[in-house]
Amino acid sequence: MPPRRQRPRESPALVAFGRQLRRMREAKGAKQETIAHLTNLSGAQVSRIEAGKRRASRSFVEIVDDYLEANGALISLWEDLNKDGHPVPIWFDWPKIEGDAVELTCYQLCVIAGLAQTPAYAKAILKGNEEAVAARLERQKILDREDGPMVTFLVDEQALYRPVGTAETMREQLEHLIALSERPNVTVQVVIGSGEHPGNGSSFVLATMADMSQIAYIETAIRGLTTDDPTDLGELARVLVELRSRALPADMSRDFIRKVAEERWT
Repeated sequence: MPPRRQRPRESPALVAFGRQLRRMREAKGAKQETIAHLTNLSGAQVSRIEAGKRRASRSFVEIVDDYLEANGALISLWEDLNKDGHPVPIWFDWPKIEGDAVELTCYQLCVIAGLAQTPAYAKAILKGNEEAVAARLERQKILDREDGPMVTFLVDEQALYRPVGTAETMREQLEHLIALSERPNVTVQVVIGSGEHPGNGSSFVLATMADMSQIAYIETAIRGLTTDDPTDLGELARVLVELRSRALPADMSRDFIRKVAEERWT
C-alpha cells in the first residue's frame, strides 16, 4: 500500500486573509450562511476561505466588503496579498492543489504531460536536471494513492510522433501511456491534431476539488499561471468541449498509441 500523503502547509497569505474576513464578519454579527447566499457559494466554500484553504475571488471580496460595510478594507487586504496585483505566486501552491484534487484533466501541447512521463522521457525534456526529474516523478505518486484523483490525459496526437530522447525512450513512453490507460483511475484519450482548434493555444491542467470548486494551471512561455477566476474557467470549459469532441474514445486511443509505437518507434 502506498504511504499516506502528508498534507502540505497552508499559504500564509490565504490564512491571513481568511482570519481577517472571519473577524470582520463576526464583528458585524453576520453568519457564514449569509455570506454564502450573497456570493452564490456553499457554506463549506466560505468556511474554506476563512480557514485559508481556498482563495477568494475578487468578485467575492467586493460583495462581502460592501455587505460588511468595510469601506474597501477587505479589498485592499486582498490586493496587498496579491503580488503586483497577480495572484499566481502567492495564492496557489500547485503541487498542493494537485495532491488534494479529486479529479485532474491534463492537456499538453506537443509533449506528454508531466504526470504521465517515464523517467527517461522526463530526463530528456528537462535536459538532464536530476533534481527536476526527481520532483516530477515524486508528483506522479498521486496516481498510485488509494485516495488519489481520477485523471484524464488528453494527449496531443503530435506528441506521439515528436521525438524526445531516443527511439527507445519514445517506445517506452508510449507503452507507459498504454499501461496507464488500463488503470481504473486513469483515462487516456488522443486528441486528433488535424486543423486549428482552441487547444492549440496552451497546455493546461484543470483540478476539481472535493467541494467541486475548480482551479486551473496554465502554461505560458514565461511561467505557469494558476487561476480560479470564473471567466478563465469558463474559457477553459469551452476549450475542453472542443478538445473532447476531437478526442478518440479510450479504447480507440489505446489502439492508436499502440500502432504508433509499433510503426514509428520500433
